Amino acid sequence: MEPITDFHLFLASVALVSLSGVMMPGPVFAVTVAKGYGNKKAGVLIAIGHGAIEFPLIFLLYLGLSELFRSIPVQRTISFLGGLILIYMGFQMFKTRKKASEEPRHSEHASFIAGFVATGANPYFFLWWVTVGAALILNASIFGFVGLIAFAVVHWSCDLIWDTFVSVTVFKSRRFWTEKVFNIVFFFCFAVLAIFGLWFIISALLW
Repeated sequence: MEPITDFHLFLASVALVSLSGVMMPGPVFAVTVAKGYGNKKAGVLIAIGHGAIEFPLIFLLYLGLSELFRSIPVQRTISFLGGLILIYMGFQMFKTRKKASEEPRHSEHASFIAGFVATGANPYFFLWWVTVGAALILNASIFGFVGLIAFAVVHWSCDLIWDTFVSVTVFKSRRFWTEKVFNIVFFFCFAVLAIFGLWFIISALLW
């Protein structure tokens, strides 16, 4: 596939590819829904936590360290440990769900950490970056360092927009939630994290 040499067309393609991945349900989506119940700004903070891992990774890949993340032992380690972390995170989230609307002073810190952990514990986040992401970084390098910065900002902005939309939507609609709906939503978040966690652990063991 030939690289895109028009700068604006390239950024448009980055936005489309990024949104297609961002909008897929996964660990970050689950924590955004859960944290959004208690804080409409949770999506912003989760996106910042996500970016705290994503931005350094983009520059590491740009510098040529993609081979490290392609290593099978590294992938197995990330997958196994990440799976355990996600399952634990899911249990804790469901166990403390009643406190979801009672954490105004700690929600910012908790949301940032949730975004950071949910991202770092997801091995497929790293696999995406050493495959699709690496191809986009290579294309971005055609436009120099400015192109790389623009690429990183556009890609992360898609995370920011989607996570903010999800958390604000959850927060604004929560007054319509019955206790049954509340429990169903939090069980869904727990199930997403637990299923992904088990999948990652099994993948690591069978790799």
